[in-house]
Amino acid sequence: GPQFPGAGVYAERRSGAAPAASPHVDGFVSQREVVYNGLLPYSARLEREATELLAEIKANLSRAVLLRELWPGVAFWSRKLFSFLKLYGRRFSKEDHILFIKLLYELVTLPNLEPHMMQSYARLLIQLLKKKELLSRDDLQLPWRPLYDLYERVIYSKTEHLGLIWFPNCWKCTTIKNTLSCQMLDEWRPLMCVFDIIMQKAVSNMELFLPTIMPPEEHDQGFQLWFDELITLWVSVQNQPSWEGPLVNLFARLANDDIGYVDWTPYIPTIFTRILRSLNIPVGVSHMVAPRYLTNSYDIGHMVLWITALLGGPGNPAQKELTCLFNSIASFYHPSNHGRWQSRLMRLLQRLPASVVRRVHRERHAAPSWITLVPEGQRLTDGDLQEFTRSLTGAALLAMFSKTGSTDAAYALQNLALLTPDLVIPPVLEKTYAAMETLTEPHTLTATLSCMIGMARSLVSLNNHYPEGRGHVLPLLMGSLPGIDPNDFSKSMITFQFIATFTTLVPLADCSSAPSQHEDLTEMEKTLCFASAEFEDFVLQFLDRCFALIDSSTLEQTRDEMETDTQTHLESLVELGLSSTVSTILTQCSGEIYKVALQKVYNFATSNIFETCVSGRMVADMCRAAAKCHPAESLRLFVPHCCGAIFQITDSQYHTVTRVDGEQLLKYQGDLERILCVCVRLRCKRAYTLACSLLEHTLRSLSLIYPTEYRSTSGGFDTDLPIWDWGRAGDVADLGVCWHVPDREEENFVFQLLSRLLHPELDVLHREELLQSLAIVQHCLLGAGSMLPPLDGPHVSDLVPSMINLGEINLHIGVDYDDSRENYRESICQTMRLLLHHILDHSEDDTKSLFVIITIIGDLMFFRGTHKKEFDSRWKSYTLVKKSMENRLHGKKQHIRALLIDRVLLQHEMRKLVVEGSEYKVVHQELLCDLLLLSTSTYSQVRSRAQHVLTTAVGTFSFSYRDLVPRILQLLSPQHTTGTQQQFKGALYCLLGLLSGPYPASARDWDCVGEMWPALVRCGLSPSLTLEDPSIGGLLDDVTDRIHRQHDTIGIYFTVSESCVEIANQIMQTKNPRPCLEENWAFCICTLLRHLVKDCMQNYFSVLWFRTWKFEYMATDLLALQLREDHPLPPDAVLFFTQGLIHDSICVRKVAISAMAGILKQLKRPRKKVAVKPSDISGIEDPGSFCVGDREGNRWLQYDSNSLPVSEQQWDSQPFVEKTHLTIITFGVFLVCVVQGEKIIFEYFSDPEFIERLIGFLSLEDRKGNDSFNPRRYCLFKGLFCNYGDVFLPLLWPHLEQLASDPHESSQRCVSEITAGLIRGSKLWSFSKVEGLWQLLCPLIRTALTNITVETYTDWGTCIATACEGRDPRKLHWLFELLMESPLSGESGSFRDARCPLYLSSVPVLFLFFAVLTNLPPPPPRLSSVLTYIFMIDVALPHTRPTSSPHVAEFVTRVLERLKPLTTEPEIHNHVHEENSQGTDERTQAVKLLKTVLKWLMASAGRTFTTPVQQQLQLLPLLFKIAPVEIDESYDEMKQDARTCLSLMSQGLLYPEQIPLVLAALEEVTRSWHARYSVLTYLQIMVFYNLFTLLSLPAEVLAVRKLVMQLLLDEQLEVRDMAGTTLSGLLQCQFFPLDPSLQTQLQTLSQTRLPKARGELGSTDLLRCHAGVLGLSACILSSPYDVPDWMPQILMDLSNHLNDPQPIEMTVKKTLSEFRRTHHDNWQEHRQSFTDDQLLVLTDLLVSPCYYA
Repeated sequence: GPQFPGAGVYAERRSGAAPAASPHVDGFVSQREVVYNGLLPYSARLEREATELLAEIKANLSRAVLLRELWPGVAFWSRKLFSFLKLYGRRFSKEDHILFIKLLYELVTLPNLEPHMMQSYARLLIQLLKKKELLSRDDLQLPWRPLYDLYERVIYSKTEHLGLIWFPNCWKCTTIKNTLSCQMLDEWRPLMCVFDIIMQKAVSNMELFLPTIMPPEEHDQGFQLWFDELITLWVSVQNQPSWEGPLVNLFARLANDDIGYVDWTPYIPTIFTRILRSLNIPVGVSHMVAPRYLTNSYDIGHMVLWITALLGGPGNPAQKELTCLFNSIASFYHPSNHGRWQSRLMRLLQRLPASVVRRVHRERHAAPSWITLVPEGQRLTDGDLQEFTRSLTGAALLAMFSKTGSTDAAYALQNLALLTPDLVIPPVLEKTYAAMETLTEPHTLTATLSCMIGMARSLVSLNNHYPEGRGHVLPLLMGSLPGIDPNDFSKSMITFQFIATFTTLVPLADCSSAPSQHEDLTEMEKTLCFASAEFEDFVLQFLDRCFALIDSSTLEQTRDEMETDTQTHLESLVELGLSSTVSTILTQCSGEIYKVALQKVYNFATSNIFETCVSGRMVADMCRAAAKCHPAESLRLFVPHCCGAIFQITDSQYHTVTRVDGEQLLKYQGDLERILCVCVRLRCKRAYTLACSLLEHTLRSLSLIYPTEYRSTSGGFDTDLPIWDWGRAGDVADLGVCWHVPDREEENFVFQLLSRLLHPELDVLHREELLQSLAIVQHCLLGAGSMLPPLDGPHVSDLVPSMINLGEINLHIGVDYDDSRENYRESICQTMRLLLHHILDHSEDDTKSLFVIITIIGDLMFFRGTHKKEFDSRWKSYTLVKKSMENRLHGKKQHIRALLIDRVLLQHEMRKLVVEGSEYKVVHQELLCDLLLLSTSTYSQVRSRAQHVLTTAVGTFSFSYRDLVPRILQLLSPQHTTGTQQQFKGALYCLLGLLSGPYPASARDWDCVGEMWPALVRCGLSPSLTLEDPSIGGLLDDVTDRIHRQHDTIGIYFTVSESCVEIANQIMQTKNPRPCLEENWAFCICTLLRHLVKDCMQNYFSVLWFRTWKFEYMATDLLALQLREDHPLPPDAVLFFTQGLIHDSICVRKVAISAMAGILKQLKRPRKKVAVKPSDISGIEDPGSFCVGDREGNRWLQYDSNSLPVSEQQWDSQPFVEKTHLTIITFGVFLVCVVQGEKIIFEYFSDPEFIERLIGFLSLEDRKGNDSFNPRRYCLFKGLFCNYGDVFLPLLWPHLEQLASDPHESSQRCVSEITAGLIRGSKLWSFSKVEGLWQLLCPLIRTALTNITVETYTDWGTCIATACEGRDPRKLHWLFELLMESPLSGESGSFRDARCPLYLSSVPVLFLFFAVLTNLPPPPPRLSSVLTYIFMIDVALPHTRPTSSPHVAEFVTRVLERLKPLTTEPEIHNHVHEENSQGTDERTQAVKLLKTVLKWLMASAGRTFTTPVQQQLQLLPLLFKIAPVEIDESYDEMKQDARTCLSLMSQGLLYPEQIPLVLAALEEVTRSWHARYSVLTYLQIMVFYNLFTLLSLPAEVLAVRKLVMQLLLDEQLEVRDMAGTTLSGLLQCQFFPLDPSLQTQLQTLSQTRLPKARGELGSTDLLRCHAGVLGLSACILSSPYDVPDWMPQILMDLSNHLNDPQPIEMTVKKTLSEFRRTHHDNWQEHRQSFTDDQLLVLTDLLVSPCYYA
């Protein structure tokens, strides 16, 4: 059905709407229904309606399942169930709820259900499972297996890429409650191989399926089974592999579901360190971020969940880390910082408070349910919450002014204000008052006001920790008035929003007399009462401001003469803001204030004359607002005045006054009628349009149902003391809505108006006044639509074959239609159809009338009082307001009364709009045919409007597309000779519209597809088609493209499982369901499929004779979409694709290649698989526990050149393992029977000419330079060799040899594709065949390798990798032996050395590695990636056994040996000059080796899972030496690499035990100052990326501090500067505090006496003094955006050094100018921190001449 925005919201009632169990008339207890239904004026009838509808759904749904009719029966009624959930919520008993869920679960997991159906059932199932508190685990347990199998089938589909089955691309699984964790773990543990992509699958399965919500007594069957194992795995892996994300999500879910039952304390530093790393913040001087962090960072939502769950508990350890986290990233929130990390930081800030609010709600306010509670000791106390707020406030206040807007910060502040108003509101208030006073910075005003709007409720409501807040309401309101500024629209808008928000919460009543009547008021309340006397003043001032705004925005002032006389977009926004704010204020006024205000508006409106376009509308809006609030008084003033005026002249202002309560209008019945009759007939267009809209509004207010008041409390304001009602929430149970329901008199008046105005128009339509008459008809229909019964009549019969009643439901919308009156809808309908045909025949160019007629037709079909679009925008604005004013802490619908009333009205309108899936009647059929006529008429604008209405209608009436599609195709067919090109285009557009609607049913209905696809191909022969017009070609492309995108495989075999039927029986509980056969159904669909393919083929050939390639390509494309898993393709189609392989057009060839690969997959024979237990073969028992590493028991699997299968007998007896994790295949037996399709392929591929052309085409270049290894072609050959053995080899072989010797890129690519296909296809050949194959292949590969070039390098790499991936290396031993022999034979080190790395990269064979390492030659360029792969297996996972693969440690020791010549030199300079001379001395060799090692370090940073820290540290001193200090591109490659290496190594994750080693390495500083400089840059990044791990080791913190202080005293100036920068960074992320001891140390240093004479500048005294000054300036720069208490003094100390010798003077100047730059923005606040004397000195410093010098 049509999707309402937030359809989820309908069914999702926020926690505990009504009391969950409300007993009903017939005594059944409902699960939870939509409470708002009970507040509608006709709620009594809903009860019965819902019960009947539910009974009908249950009966028909179960009957459809029993008859096994999935389409249309089950599909149709499950959609009805979805609508039922939208309209009534879960208004059924618990048994029903459980049965519905079980039935749908069975349906979703039916074995070969078509993907689209599965999706719609899944959507419904998710909706039913949503409220997890309604069904406990005892009520319902679903088995996890079926769902898991389904997930496997969809996500890891083996055949989708071959085009045999197409899935839509969005899936969503809800996790299912379950206890069988151990079964799941047994299933997925074998998949956890860290080196294989399969790891990703294992972990994401765990994330989706492992249960975490369990009662504590079952935890030992729950997370305790897997928690330790997974968390140690997580801790031991460093480089964020792609599966770390899902793992973190799983932990977050666990932490959140079982707060207090998992002990996270030991992991907290690690968790926060990794969270900080995953924010991708650039740090340090070089600002390099390792690329992998950008792709695999954690999901913010889960991160926030995890942090929230860690808070609280004894000692609250996580809060300390959180405070530190926000301190270290706070400065990134400052508006002047901007980068691509910003969105992540903002999301973190926005979601964290919301998540904590959710947790507090769950702990303190949630309704009790079966879900485990948080234990007492773990709950968040008020103290915890205050800590939490303090840690976030700083960042939130900075983020308010961010460049990306203040919404994130406002949302965060709104939630923080719910938790601790006393801490958050005051600082924001302060900023707001400051912003109201400054005129120069409107953006600060906008930001602060939008934050205040979110906090409004926390500010004004009664029961909070912040009673002073309410005193601010009046000053804020008065202060915001100047914001209504005619020159700044955006400021006016936010001010309107601000005023409206506050006045909604606060009744504007003067209660200054109250203190004398009530004795028991507190001081605060008395003050409030006295203050409330200002309300009247405020209202009047506000109106004055509005009048000023209106005066200044007349048309003449705001536009040039040239422009149109309509409003601009901005003006209409302001108009909207104005009218809604005025109406809010007047609604909330007490009676006395209202009277004064009304008089003021009336005087203004009557004493001035306005132009009608801009200001006139605004005045009319104000009058309307006044009239809406208290109709009786205001109409008494306005209506007589306006009527008098209109009788003299016709005036515009009047039309909106009547949008008010109908009863009040009846008093002025006569006047209104007289005016309307005169005005509607006026000649002037503006006048009659206004009159028509007056007519529409009069009719609407008489005939609609709507609430009449929206005050914030249900009585008046005169009952008790208004100030007690500030910010009070409405009570759903006792809303007291006053409805306007049209009574008899109003109904009479409506029909009286219709008969006087509408009737005459329908009888006579004049040509001249046609538009005017149509306008009257249209507005009458819009006004009285809700009273006119919908169109009715007989159904269109035989649309769809079904054995189930597909009848529709009629919802009652509060109107009882009166049959005795004339049915105007019918008569309008007939008149319009006659008129339409007349216009089309005689004056088709009268497009304006056609436009109006199209709208009228649309309204006739759909309109019953509300338009879908209007409803959508109201729903959106409702959710926005709700979001800005909701109270998530207490939940339970604590919304304001006005909002709740609005929601009830929306519920009423929603019922009016559910005409979805209405029955398709003959009337509708006629109207749709008319629309089709219009959609294919001459003028494009008429066409597009009509097509729009047409597609809406097809989406609305069920199955109507089965009637329309043939009619559209009729227009495209070649037999339709009279058509025009416009008709042809129109018809194509209609098809496109049908295919791209929200539910393109027509793309999934076999009957339709069977007609549509052939027709599309056939339309190439239509006489009205000319491809000269490019738009038609484009259209055809769009249509095929749309089909491609919409096409999921359509089911053929619908079988319904037994368990499904059994559940349906339970639902049915009746005696005799009729039996029905499903086989004939499947059979007839199969024949349909065959016809479809045949049709496409015939058309294909008929088109071929004399039409363009375009249709040929279309036909091929559509045919390829028909490949399927469960039904073989008919032989003629196979023939067609085989011929397509050598077609002239490249498009056709491409499609044919992929289709052919699919066909071969279809024809593949099944093979037997045998399960083997590894321990039986090796004779060694498996270790019981879980362990990683080399096991004795797996020895037989490893590749060993001494025991290779070299004879037939060994080959057949050995079991082979093809995957890197485990499954075992031994040889099955071939089953031989030839299918017709196979025969065709066989014949073609045995034909030498065919092969020659095919190879010729395959070795052509497609796009120069862009071609690469094509997997489709590889699949084609793999399929050929797999299915037919080596039959085709003799024919192919000569071609392959010829290509292999040709060094061209395209030929080499072709060979590599075929070779890969050959090797993979020979997987199950017999030994003799395989041996024969390799004897041919080895020389071929050798030839190809001697011809390898830079371009073809990757193609061959892919080829070998594809051939070896997932294969048992012992079966490919020929290949490996071939690859190993060549590089070690020591050929000259040309490019061909590349082959060694090439192959190793794809071979998981360990023993070969030793060979490589022992003969390490002077390294070729690509060796580095090989090293990475070799050492990848050397990891440290938990419980690892030593691996027999090479170890990094041995390698590094050997390398350092060879690097001796370099480590001994003090400085390493550029080596450019030595590269040219071919020197073989040790030094040059060492340099070459060093380059390789650097490349290896860089490569391994991204690929390995653990960083071998100890070994890399041995290389550090060397790297520090080489890395250049400045950033300069002219350095040679080696220096650049050294820099990159350092940066990547410093970002590595360190474990606590490694940190002392790193620091020790850093302290061994060498003689070179470059090295010391690099040490500092390394330190900055290392500390930031391992912040929390370091903080948990106090001794190391001291060591770092010592190191920095030591370098601050370095003799080299650059090093001292860098040390200063480092120090300020460390202070800024609060790595160590700025304690008095540090301060005194720096001050003492800076006070070192300098020698008098200028001559001895190099002295140590100057050094010490400079160090002190640098340290002090580091302190100042460490808090760039605020002024701590110590700062003024340090600034004073610095200022004493302004005249010291250089470099001190320079440092001081830089610091002062930086201080001035960062503190300039908020100087007003900051100057409070200084004493007057200090301010004098400062002003002097910052503006003194030395500042400019």
